[in-house]
Amino acid sequence: MKRVTTILGISIVLVGSFFLIAADHIDAPAVQGTTSDITDFYAFQGADTNTIAFVVNTQGLLSPTATSSASFNENTLIEINIDTTGDNVEDLVIQAIPRDGKMYFFGPIAPSAAGLNSVVETSGTASSVDITAYGSTAITATNSGMTFFAGPRDDPFFMDFAQYGQIIAGNATAFNNPGADTFAGSNVLSIVVQVPKSLIGGSGTINTWVEAKGKQ
Repeated sequence: MKRVTTILGISIVLVGSFFLIAADHIDAPAVQGTTSDITDFYAFQGADTNTIAFVVNTQGLLSPTATSSASFNENTLIEINIDTTGDNVEDLVIQAIPRDGKMYFFGPIAPSAAGLNSVVETSGTASSVDITAYGSTAITATNSGMTFFAGPRDDPFFMDFAQYGQIIAGNATAFNNPGADTFAGSNVLSIVVQVPKSLIGGSGTINTWVEAKGKQ
């Protein structure tokens, strides 16, 4: 634990502050093919009724060959925002940032400031997990009731882009059943956090979104 604290202390200096780069599934040219390119974000009940799982997928359309050399960018902070009061402003954040083969997590914690700019919230609960290598058994870590994972996964998103193009062009009126999954066989870099609901609080309903922020 002492080693982790030391590493995180250095990280405070190195990461500084961050600004927002917005992204979506392969439609943001400025970040396409990087870990700032968020492909999908999922939030759902975890392994039991007392937990919530957050899944952030980045850098889509990785072929198996490309996946073996893909890595998280150490200058990119992934921030999960959680609004517990219904005003669409983050009341809590969970931050993830890679360093030297590990993914470090901070939070859930009330952010120093809401909005586009962030600092690494090192006063929040600090956790880490070794980043799983492609083709290896998934490595998970736990801390304070939370469970963490980071590494390559098969892209779970299903989209028939060819048929979508036919519909947009007016050549078809609906998708086929079954369709053809454009993303079949491709991978993403995933960050997964399972959190006890007791650490989120609120009325029972939350709004949540994710941002990729670059070091400044």
